Amino acid sequence: MTADLETRMVTFVEAVMSAMGLSVTVTCTPIEDGTRITLDGDEGERLLRRKGAGLDALQHIVNAVFRSEHTKGHIAVDCLDYRKGKDNELRQMALLLAQRAATTGETQEIGPLNPYARRIVHLAVAEDPTVSSESIGDAFLKTVLISANEPGRGLADR
Repeated sequence: MTADLETRMVTFVEAVMSAMGLSVTVTCTPIEDGTRITLDGDEGERLLRRKGAGLDALQHIVNAVFRSEHTKGHIAVDCLDYRKGKDNELRQMALLLAQRAATTGETQEIGPLNPYARRIVHLAVAEDPTVSSESIGDAFLKTVLISANEPGRGLADR
C-alpha cells in the first residue's frame, strides 16, 4: 500500500468521524492480510453501541470507497480493540466447531454472519485439513456450515 493511499484512508475516516461529531485518533497500519485502521479515544465508544453496528457500517463504507485502490488484502476498521477481541472470539468458536465436526462427523452451523465475519471463520477452518466450510444463504448475512471431510479426502480433492 502506498503512503498516499494510507494518508487518504486516514483523512477519509477522520472526516467521517468529524461529521459525526466524534473526536478520535485515527491510525493506519499494515497487517498480514491487508490493512488495519484503528480509532482511539473515548468518543469512539459510540461506534460500539448495538454490538458494534456503527463500526461495521464504517468498515463497510471504507471498503466500498477504497476497494478498487486497495488491492493487497482486506481493510479492517477497529475501535478501542473491539474488533480484535471479537475476531479472536469468533476464530476460537470456529476452531471449536471444526473440532466438534471432525470428532462427531456432524455438520456444525455458525451464523448468521456478515462477509467480514464469514471470512474469519473460513480462514480458521482452513487451518484444519480434516474439515471444510461453506456459506449458505442468499442475503448479506449468511450461515457457515462446517463439515468433516470424507476420510482420505484433502483440500485438493474438493
